[in-house]
Amino acid sequence: MILCSGVSLTCLPPIQVMDTFYKDQYSCLLKGYEKSIEQMEKIGRVDVNENELFIKFYCIPEEKPNA
Repeated sequence: MILCSGVSLTCLPPIQVMDTFYKDQYSCLLKGYEKSIEQMEKIGRVDVNENELFIKFYCIPEEKPNA
């Protein structure tokens, strides 16, 4: 998860939110959006609006070993 500001045009270093693996892209994306909403709610409307904050996240598939 990466917190960015549209005002300063910068992003903080990425943080790994969890060590959970998901069975598919859909499940990962749903959890990512859920966690993004939780983070925005913690930051609060005033700071989000003043700094034009937004969150980016990636669902990166786990590499499978060659069989």
